[in-house]
Amino acid sequence: MTHNILVIEGDGIGPEVVGVAVEVLQKLGLDLNFSQAKAGYACYQELGDPIPQATIEAARGADATLFGAVTTPPDIKNYRSAVVTLRRELDLYANLRPIHSLGLKGRHYREGLDFYVVRENTEGLYIGLEEDFGDYAIAKRLISRKGSERIVRYAFELARKTGKRKVTIVHKANILRLTDGLFRRTALEVAEEYKDFGIEPQELLVDTMAMRLIKDPENFEVIVTTNLFGDILSDEAAELVGGLGVAASGNIGVSGAIFEPVHGSAPDIAGKGIANPFATLLATVMMLQHLGEDAAAERLKQAVAKTINQEVLTPDLGGTANTATAKAQILDNLG
Repeated sequence: MTHNILVIEGDGIGPEVVGVAVEVLQKLGLDLNFSQAKAGYACYQELGDPIPQATIEAARGADATLFGAVTTPPDIKNYRSAVVTLRRELDLYANLRPIHSLGLKGRHYREGLDFYVVRENTEGLYIGLEEDFGDYAIAKRLISRKGSERIVRYAFELARKTGKRKVTIVHKANILRLTDGLFRRTALEVAEEYKDFGIEPQELLVDTMAMRLIKDPENFEVIVTTNLFGDILSDEAAELVGGLGVAASGNIGVSGAIFEPVHGSAPDIAGKGIANPFATLLATVMMLQHLGEDAAAERLKQAVAKTINQEVLTPDLGGTANTATAKAQILDNLG
């Protein structure tokens, strides 16, 4: 079966790490058809738009999109984030962050972790409704029953399909009584539907969840929460398995799926040949799983884990390898 893959390289180190991923994908023996589109700050400088309509339509029509990294400058009026725009336009309501221990030793590393953070991806405080009143500003937060129901259902379905038995619903309904109250009530209603599958729901306040991620992360299997809380907690969880250099993300929804590393465009090291490709390769693993290519996904995941255990690491991970060396070792470990 042919899979149509859209490649968006983006800015900074984006072209370097995505280039590694494409080369690795071509070695897996799959029937893949690649196309390219532009997005990001360089695209804005060239075309006057950081996310052209043609790119949105290309992502809508692809089986999956592999996205690099983009620069979002803070000082350009009405500049729109390429990733946030794609999430909204394609209704990519589920942000999935796997947290898996790969052997990357570090100060905060925890062995044996294997859980997921599921984050609502289109609502909350990220809807961009802010008002400036001079001496104060107001941000509006949107929580809907529809948005809450479908993200929680996604989390319970993920638990069912992956053999997990616990879903942790994270909120702050004791303070945000209307918005998080609605999220909590809806989540508990959905949880009732999964009792026959033996999936146990539990709920935690977000501040308690942040503490528990440090104290006993081994006790979690699937965590589901709202947009901002999920953004923060997933980055915190990533630190337990090596940091953003091995953090991958999937944006999955109604009209497409986009897979990306969580790190930024790192313009300070762009072109120096030392960019870390591991997060992008782990995002590629997620993309292959989404496409139903589970065997290829597992091969690539094991090749990344083996490379890490061989300590072929780029400088950001405490090693001395460059991008080319890391790529060569991955390809060698693929066999």
